[in-house]
Amino acid sequence: MLVLSRKKDESIVIEIEQGINIKILEVKGDNVKIGIDAPPHIRVFREEVIKKIAQENLAANKPRGASQPDDAMLNTILKQ
Repeated sequence: MLVLSRKKDESIVIEIEQGINIKILEVKGDNVKIGIDAPPHIRVFREEVIKKIAQENLAANKPRGASQPDDAMLNTILKQ
């Protein structure tokens, strides 16, 4: 994992054909407001939303009575 420090109004650019620009918009206490400018075909989600979608997909495709997926299983699926 690359860890970068940025101040308000500074950006990080990820170049993949068309660039993705991540900009720090505001810092308030423990919260950071981030702006992400990406091409329309790049989907950007909060991690908890992706985990919820993966959980729902697994639950929809599992046999009745099977246990709920754990975080390790979800992380494995999300990395594929």
